Amino acid sequence: MKIYAVGGAVRDELLGLPVKDRDYVVVGATPEAMIKLGYRPVGRDFPVFLHPQTHEEHALARTERKVARGYHGFEFHAAPEVTLEQDLARRDLTINAIAKDAHGGIIDPFHGVADLKAGVLRHVSPAFAEDPVRILRVARFVARFGFAIATETRDLMRQMVEAGEADALVAERVWQEVARGLMEKKPSRMLAVLRECGALSRIMPQIDALLDDASAGAAALHALDAAAAADAALEVRFAALLRVLDPLAVQALADRLKLPAACRDLALLAARHANVIADAAQIDADTLYEILEAADAFRRPGRFAELVNAALAGEAAAEPARARLLQALAAAAAVDAGAIARNSAGSAAIGERVSAARLEAVRKELKNTV
Repeated sequence: MKIYAVGGAVRDELLGLPVKDRDYVVVGATPEAMIKLGYRPVGRDFPVFLHPQTHEEHALARTERKVARGYHGFEFHAAPEVTLEQDLARRDLTINAIAKDAHGGIIDPFHGVADLKAGVLRHVSPAFAEDPVRILRVARFVARFGFAIATETRDLMRQMVEAGEADALVAERVWQEVARGLMEKKPSRMLAVLRECGALSRIMPQIDALLDDASAGAAALHALDAAAAADAALEVRFAALLRVLDPLAVQALADRLKLPAACRDLALLAARHANVIADAAQIDADTLYEILEAADAFRRPGRFAELVNAALAGEAAAEPARARLLQALAAAAAVDAGAIARNSAGSAAIGERVSAARLEAVRKELKNTV
């Protein structure tokens, strides 16, 4: 039995990047032998085990065969006779098909080290075309590393889209990969790759249509990258990208991708209010207060701050607008709603009186800062 470190940990170590999670391939073992050594089985689709001390994942060397369309249409074979090279051959890119033995020796049958040095993403074998998720992974790696895609890999990705492979992707898997790509250093690169190979129109047609407009598309990508540069949360980045879309288009995309509620709601708020928020340094107190109420800023100030960040990402005059919005929010939030409630005769009038008091507080606060 031999154990090898594989995948992203080896790649990142060779790039001089921090290594978070380490994965291992075990050659020459059986599930029974692993369990006897104290490894705990966790794999459902194929034999994966957790190390008894480190709890790092150890998978038995395996091959795979495409038996049906889509991400789940694979049949796996794990056995002691499967070699390390056979296991590496099933991986997506050469830079992810590098292994390291227990003595630090590098095993690189597909020349991934050379591609790392050249900054190239290249598929290992024609089997790349059997898994449409790999299109998303390549786009995500471009966003992370800024590497070029080998010509033959670009061509293969286009062929996969034309063959309908991208149509077989399930919404949850698409969002999982897209969300990870949005959290990379330059997420606009991911969208550019997906658009170039034709996948964007299949999986996120609303964004593809947005990028058809050169001016609006460029502004959206700039906002997305600005949010990424500010180390914004996923919800903020996604909302910054979609803020110029019609809310109906945002809702359609949310339904298509089965978005988490936090991402959906912030994107919808940005689509409805981003333009006004961007003009906050010039608009009157009454309009500012309308934004606060519409965005539920008093009950959810944290989300309102995210909305402001999404609406102003990449905007040249962001700080004056942000300062005036926060000034208005602070003035309105300082109103003692409890005291108003105690002095109100009926519950029906409480909300109106609180709103009126908050609006007046905003007017007073901003009267000299229009």
